[in-house]
Amino acid sequence: MSPFGRAFTDGDRLEVAGAVVRLRVNRRARRVSLRLDRARREIVATAPSPRRLAEAAAFANDRAAWIAERLAELPATAPVGPGLELEVFGEAVRLEAGTGRARWLAPEDGSTPRIVAMGEGEGYARAVILVLRRRALEVLTERTAWHCGRLGVAVPKVTVTDTRSRWGSCRPAVGRLPASIRYSWRLALAPFEVADYVAAHESAHLLELNHGPRFWAHVRGLVGDERRHREWLRAEGARLHAFGR
Repeated sequence: MSPFGRAFTDGDRLEVAGAVVRLRVNRRARRVSLRLDRARREIVATAPSPRRLAEAAAFANDRAAWIAERLAELPATAPVGPGLELEVFGEAVRLEAGTGRARWLAPEDGSTPRIVAMGEGEGYARAVILVLRRRALEVLTERTAWHCGRLGVAVPKVTVTDTRSRWGSCRPAVGRLPASIRYSWRLALAPFEVADYVAAHESAHLLELNHGPRFWAHVRGLVGDERRHREWLRAEGARLHAFGR
């Protein structure tokens, strides 16, 4: 029996040092280990087999100080409310309170774009995120069409989700199933050039469903050297995922 007084199964969660610890079985792992999932803001305790999940839980409990240190490294979450200023695809946008349907108001005289929404607290945040999702879909659909035109491939169906594991994913056409690309709506909070790189990356997968030399040649033909954009996502991705949490 574990020190937590119960047995564990794959996917169970427990709390250590104020953090959520998710237990995971990975049969390719050689030992029990811990890592910080920055997107989900939780610790993953991995065990090589189900019978060693209790060992993984105990290991996490013993490493409480390490867990607290990793949590302190995460970007702070800020409440989403009127008056907050965001950068949306690199453009400063101000949040305001208003009535009616949450909406994006484009500037008419060179002023700052605005997102107007009603509600308070989590309700206000959800309304703002809905507007950001619509904006993300609009811009990323446009950029996907642009890159597909350059590559000479048909434009796939584009959707946005709140995935935390990847910024985009591509499914080429198979039989009667049309091609599709999904993006994280949180790319709207990244600089335009970074989000555009992700659109180019996923569009290139319509030709090369791998990360080989020909794939990267397509990407670089669309956006140039992609390394700075990848580095930006590694450095700032946790901040994007922290928004609205």
